[in-house]
Amino acid sequence: MFNIKTDKIVGSRRFSNYWWAACILLGGSGFLLVGLSSYFNIELLPFTKSSEILFIPQGLIMIFYGTIAILISLFLWLSIFWNIGAGYNEFNNEKGKITIFRLGFPGKNRILKLEYNIKDIQAIKVNIKEGITPKREIYLKTKDNREIPLNSVGQLLLLSEIEQKATFLAKFLDVVLEGMN
Repeated sequence: MFNIKTDKIVGSRRFSNYWWAACILLGGSGFLLVGLSSYFNIELLPFTKSSEILFIPQGLIMIFYGTIAILISLFLWLSIFWNIGAGYNEFNNEKGKITIFRLGFPGKNRILKLEYNIKDIQAIKVNIKEGITPKREIYLKTKDNREIPLNSVGQLLLLSEIEQKATFLAKFLDVVLEGMN
């Protein structure tokens, strides 16, 4: 029981994705309805006077922006439905294996499952960059210098969490910890 550690990875099903998918869908629908109102010369949105907008060029541009926004929203909703990026990291000292499992887009490569021997692991590497776009990532560094990310994309962990997780993993796998000064 104590020789196996499993970390669940959250995929696309997080609050921020739901929020942006809904906002973009509502905004895109509004743009599309305003553009269609200007074309048909009727009010499709009851609280506006969008039929007074000239179809060329304003209405046409509104239809274009609305269609693009709805397509982006559809992409986000499908990513949420398919739970892109979800999976787990399993560290098994009993078998001497590390398994990294992730879900991708539907198709022949939907499931990504990587397996490594613990003896092929050189270190646990931590990459911390602060600034406008901060990054706080933990990598599994193999002896052939490949670096496999272990935490979720877009998940900004606290410095204490990164330090705690990386230190625990390094001790659990009996490898060195790089990047923590």
